[in-house]
Amino acid sequence: MTEQVKIVAAGDHFVLPSMITRAVEHESERATVKELKLGWPLEPFGPVAEVTEASDAEDELIEALAGAQVLVTQMGPVTERVLDACPELRLVVVCRGGPVNVNLDAAKRHDVRVCYAPGRNAAATAEFTVGLMLAALRRIPQAHDLLARQGSWAGATYYTYEHSGLELEDLPVGLVGYGAVGSRVARVLCAFGARVMVHDPYVHGEIHGLRVASLDELLRRSQVITLHARLTAETRGLIGARELALLPQGAVVVNAARGPLLDEDALCDALESGHVSSAALDTYAQEPLPPDSRLHALADRVVLTPHLGGASRAVAEKAAAIAAAEVGRWARGEQLAHCLT
Repeated sequence: MTEQVKIVAAGDHFVLPSMITRAVEHESERATVKELKLGWPLEPFGPVAEVTEASDAEDELIEALAGAQVLVTQMGPVTERVLDACPELRLVVVCRGGPVNVNLDAAKRHDVRVCYAPGRNAAATAEFTVGLMLAALRRIPQAHDLLARQGSWAGATYYTYEHSGLELEDLPVGLVGYGAVGSRVARVLCAFGARVMVHDPYVHGEIHGLRVASLDELLRRSQVITLHARLTAETRGLIGARELALLPQGAVVVNAARGPLLDEDALCDALESGHVSSAALDTYAQEPLPPDSRLHALADRVVLTPHLGGASRAVAEKAAAIAAAEVGRWARGEQLAHCLT
């Protein structure tokens, strides 16, 4: 290609439009970039028409894409309506681990290539997962709240044997899933001296830890479980009341993957009964977490964060760079590295 490539950088308050522009201009001297700033994360994502986890901005995206061949975005809703309205669009690059905000079938019908940015947040999410685990095991947020917010030394009760926490060394920790994030978590936990066990029927070869053939066996043997599976029709509701009942008394549950992997009502039941002693969650079945969620009433037993696992500056920079590299390959007529259509 020798003509100028018209690109829309539909960033947001995390992957900034200017960041995408700089990365794209570094990859291609023939790029003409128009910037659009969407509202996420200050405005929550959600379903838009037939796609999920997108900003509600079809009209703004259609207007910005007039005459453009390339869209680089994180949360832009690439719906059938958007694709119908933008006949010159040839490439969509999504700055995230999966293009859930793109109607892939419609993109294929419109001859639009769709790329994504795998692995951009693997390190950040793995680190955050371990942080959640430590916070839940050692009651760090609860002790902080008592001392810093209430001026109370009552958190010293966590030094009594009855209420003291668990340490990772020699602790049986089960990982459900061993992809880019789970494998990093396993390596870190092994460094802590935890007894790491892994269940992932899709991963073969060497792993850090002990491979466990069945999910039920993993649950029975794990004092802590942490979820790292992708959300699919098969994994939705993967951990429900039956599975939680298999855990040892006083187990800890950590989920920084996807909320619907876990039945929240079943988890609340297990927390209220004491069968699960604590939980640390970064993702939820419904986001933002509704004010009437039962989890709010369990603040002394849960650590709750608003889907921050991938919130590091390095993630935003990696996402823009990975996306821009795909744009450069496309502009030069080279094979795309992470393409789904």
